[in-house]
Amino acid sequence: MNGDFHEDNMLCIVQKIHANYTVSLSELRNPSASLSGLVKSSGPVAVMEHDKALFYVVSRDWLHRLHESGGDAGRNLSPATPIEIAPPTSSSLTFAEVAQKMVLLEASRALRGAYSSESVAIIKGRLNATILPVLGHVLIGEVQAEQLQALINRMAALERSATTMSQHLVIVRKVLKLAWSRKWISEIPEIPKITIQNQPRSTFSVSQYKQMLRTAKQLVRQGALAPCVKESVSGRERFWVTPKFRTMPQDMYWLIGFMVNSFVRPSDIKLMQHKHIEVIRGERVYLRLTLPTTKKHDKPVVTLRPAVRIYESLLAKARSDGYAGPDDYLFLPKEKNREHVLAVMNFWLKWILREAGMALSDNRGQARTLYCLRHTAITFRLLYGQGIDMLTLARNARTSVDMIENFYASTLEGEMNVGMLQSRRVMRQK
Repeated sequence: MNGDFHEDNMLCIVQKIHANYTVSLSELRNPSASLSGLVKSSGPVAVMEHDKALFYVVSRDWLHRLHESGGDAGRNLSPATPIEIAPPTSSSLTFAEVAQKMVLLEASRALRGAYSSESVAIIKGRLNATILPVLGHVLIGEVQAEQLQALINRMAALERSATTMSQHLVIVRKVLKLAWSRKWISEIPEIPKITIQNQPRSTFSVSQYKQMLRTAKQLVRQGALAPCVKESVSGRERFWVTPKFRTMPQDMYWLIGFMVNSFVRPSDIKLMQHKHIEVIRGERVYLRLTLPTTKKHDKPVVTLRPAVRIYESLLAKARSDGYAGPDDYLFLPKEKNREHVLAVMNFWLKWILREAGMALSDNRGQARTLYCLRHTAITFRLLYGQGIDMLTLARNARTSVDMIENFYASTLEGEMNVGMLQSRRVMRQK
């Protein structure tokens, strides 16, 4: 409902809107394909400015039906008596129009908290950049294997990975499934399967982990300057490493140890605040990390004991600097741009690897990034945790057993833990 609120008499003057959807005047000045699809499939759309309907946009089909009805539908417009418009069919709807409806449904799920707004944004981006240029103009009932193969060929030409192709086809399936559920198509065409070869991230051995810690501590003590270079932020953007980030801080030394003893992701590190951490001292000593939900996982994370000592060192420094409040960040708390913090930390990791004489990628060509520290934490537990089961480890690391088997345990070999393979159960004496 739209209207003007007057504080003097506490009345809300409401203007009736004779449409199910509204757009702003600025959107009309720069019309998009999605707006065109909305008008074509949903009837009148009200164009708003300053919370008032200026006029309505309708499709030619709707106008034609209005003319055939003698204009009675237009004269009797009211929110309680909507215009009867024939439901769309497969012969009239394009893939782009059904995709727009699917995005609206996903957006409504996000409003209810059943889906993330970030996921909706990813769907929109993939539709606009890759899927709609190939399938957008095709009538939904005519989407068959030939058109889907054309989409795959386009992604192959763009050198998209098998994983990326598979993720795009998931969106295509969502669109087709919606069309099938609304009976706009009689069946969902067979969607080609993309074979994905799992590429586990690089991990560090115990000796490499210790060498990284020694090198980080040495760089902190020396106060040496890193070379002034341009570094990648997300594979596309780049930034200059400013002078204040060209010396190694104590935070980076603590970060390496903390991640290997806590199973957290880099995305957790950049947002982790003191209010998320509780020190537990009892039969076992550990940190309980109650972090924001990541990938639909919201359970607390239990750390190993060394993480407690690292956190207490971090907390002591934070108190001396005046950054130990509940809402203060653990690492580099003075920096407000947390994406930039993560990029700088990756730069520092490369610096440490170079100084330690270690390659920036492993023997499989996988780059070594902050995420490898999480991989190392999980791998160490698989190797050296006494009798730990996959389910317990997966839940504590906020992942699934399948992910651990495919991306973490896949790098393990029998010789890495000969002792456990050759161990025997001790028989109890009766």
